[in-house]
Amino acid sequence: MGHFYFVRHGETYWNVENKICGKTDIGLTENGRKQAEETGRLILQEKLHIDMILTSPLSRASDTARIISDITGIPVRTESRLIEQNFGRFESTPRDGKEFHEAKKNMADRYGDGESMLMTAHRIYSVLDEITADPETVYLIAAHNGLARIVESYFRSMSNGEFSAFGLKNCEIRKYPF
Repeated sequence: MGHFYFVRHGETYWNVENKICGKTDIGLTENGRKQAEETGRLILQEKLHIDMILTSPLSRASDTARIISDITGIPVRTESRLIEQNFGRFESTPRDGKEFHEAKKNMADRYGDGESMLMTAHRIYSVLDEITADPETVYLIAAHNGLARIVESYFRSMSNGEFSAFGLKNCEIRKYPF
């Protein structure tokens, strides 16, 4: 039986402003950098065995991964399929907007010129299929909250409402046994 870990990136400027980042490349705040440092120290303290960090190419995730790597010595590899979902017309709008919350329940909606949940799930599931086919290697995925709900849905049945409401805190780590 294998497992991997998922960590959401540290706090960003748009997290503070309650805006949807999506595919927009928004950097970490100083607090976000501190969260990533704390996560690296937690990995060492808990003696978590991790062979490789796979990270989204967006700076908020890749900087989080690099900071964790600098502390732990775990190598990092960028995985382009881990980029956050393009939320189209919702990029930079309020995260807690009622219209966005409802739109996340429509799995095939591309939000104008964005990417549907189904399209996002397709690429993320392909990464997870590869990870679960290799139980000997323990990965830490450093990515985004939108992808966290996709990862969660890979392992458990969720209603559209549960899927829409699911989320992780900045730099929260979750273990996924398979």
